Amino acid sequence: MPSLKRLLNIVFVLAAVAVVVLVVRHFAHAGWPLHHANVWLVAVAAVVMLAAYVAKAWGWQRLFRANERPAVLTLAAAGGAASVGGIALPGRCDEVLRVAVVRRCRRRRASFGAVALSLFLLGLLDSAALTPRASVAIAWAHVGGWLRLGLIVVAVAGILAAGVVFMLPRLSRLRFVARFRLGRWVGANSTSPREAAWAWAAVAISWGLRTVAVFVLLAALGLGTDFALALAFVCAASASAVLPVAPAGAAMQAGAGAAILVASGIRAEQAVAFGIAAQGLLMAVGAAFVLALGAWHAQGRLQQVAVAGQLRRMRTLG
Repeated sequence: MPSLKRLLNIVFVLAAVAVVVLVVRHFAHAGWPLHHANVWLVAVAAVVMLAAYVAKAWGWQRLFRANERPAVLTLAAAGGAASVGGIALPGRCDEVLRVAVVRRCRRRRASFGAVALSLFLLGLLDSAALTPRASVAIAWAHVGGWLRLGLIVVAVAGILAAGVVFMLPRLSRLRFVARFRLGRWVGANSTSPREAAWAWAAVAISWGLRTVAVFVLLAALGLGTDFALALAFVCAASASAVLPVAPAGAAMQAGAGAAILVASGIRAEQAVAFGIAAQGLLMAVGAAFVLALGAWHAQGRLQQVAVAGQLRRMRTLG
């Protein structure tokens, strides 16, 4: 077993190094996509993206039982770690990082099952929150063909996902479901419809803020001020994140968003540069939350050491 862990670590490290090399080569030949951007608008987009992280973390917190809820900073850092890990991890494998970060929460430690269930519900709420945005993008964005069909699928999937979240407590009480231990556990740990509504509202606000950040970033890079296009970009990038297999989660999201831009008439080079810039901004803000969580944990450790030192001195004097 230890040898298997070492092998997996080596594989992930090599994959990360390979991705870094490819990114460096791309920037060496094509240049950094933000070098001609409006710095003030990029800063505004970063602040809005930070608020989007906080809103989603608060909504995720509602999906835990009251006595197991992790801190909002922990959940925001978990989302940030998943975004950064998406550079090298394929598909939904970055969820492992979310679980690992949440399980190390200083305030309350939720069980592994509770974290996994909350992530499942959060994924459904993500789809539900994207339904109105996908509908607006279908009506107003200038895309067609299979991209338009993809937005329709996102909208329909969101409606179904919302139904699952709000009906889950009732479904778990059905006789044929309650016979199983897993069904009873889901019923005891699933969130109430009221808390689910609060969580959905927070996640919807988060996606709205993320769309605003993309809209501001489009303006910062001189690609226009089409809000429907920003909606379509966010919907495409988020829909691609649910694919279980991809060269890398971050690359898949950036590529899907760039495809929407190309379909709307933007040149391929500009679309790819914007996709990379948007994903880079998302990861940079996520990394800031990870660093903030690390500082919070370090402060707690220092306080524990200081208290232990005082106790030792008191025993010595006593």
